[in-house]
Amino acid sequence: MNSIHRNAPSEQPAPSSKRNLLIIGIDGCRWDVVAESGVGTRLKSLSEEGSLHRMWMEAPTISAPGWGSILTGATHAEHGLRDNSCVGGRTWNYPDFLAKAFYEDQSSRTFAAAGWPVLVDPHGLGPIIHPRMEQQYAGLHNVIVRDGETFGYQRIDAEIADIAVAKIRHGGGFDAGFVYFCDVDDAGHVYGLGDEQYRDAIRRVDAHVSAVIDAVQSREDEDWLVVLTTDHGHRDEGGHGGTSDRERESWAIVWSSNGELPQWPVEIAPHKLAEMALAAR
Repeated sequence: MNSIHRNAPSEQPAPSSKRNLLIIGIDGCRWDVVAESGVGTRLKSLSEEGSLHRMWMEAPTISAPGWGSILTGATHAEHGLRDNSCVGGRTWNYPDFLAKAFYEDQSSRTFAAAGWPVLVDPHGLGPIIHPRMEQQYAGLHNVIVRDGETFGYQRIDAEIADIAVAKIRHGGGFDAGFVYFCDVDDAGHVYGLGDEQYRDAIRRVDAHVSAVIDAVQSREDEDWLVVLTTDHGHRDEGGHGGTSDRERESWAIVWSSNGELPQWPVEIAPHKLAEMALAAR
């Protein structure tokens, strides 16, 4: 008789004893607008409780090259991404920080949730986050794919936030994770930065971030390191891709649930961010 082997509970790998790491990506989010009164309330609070660092993105200041560098630790020349088509990209040669966390400790549980398919969808133009199907089958890697390009980022970001909160509060959490929001960048392209729509988008994402951080704080017996960052800025009239300071400017907030922070310099290189975050676990 054929039998199906199922691992007994005692055979499942034990969770990592390192601190949990979460990187939250907010696409196209300019800090000077976040810092305005009544706009990025929770983001400003996190920067005050933690530390705020400046980054300068490499041109072209486009999302796929930017996130490619932030998530994999490779420069534009190394990963080969020049635009959002991902043509000529070599991201399969450069594992993302979640894959690195797993290969450092193969009991690590990893999680990614994004509404931009380039980041996570293996059927799309990327993905920059490796699917690692073997670990998905083993329950060690969980990838949530949504399509904000089709259904709109205001709706999809809210869904991504709900999924991330559920995963943290009720789904057992993870050892290393990435959660991504694109509503702010979308508003910048459509409306520019002079109108209230861009600020409203930051307020919406700020609320999503707040919900995720509240979920992290609900896990009182765990130590979490959270890094929040953006991949590029915007011209005042909206748009990016060039070499102006407004397009190249980026930032990173480092916050921890117990107040213990890594001693990072005021200015950091974008392609060093994930490596530094992994080292601080």
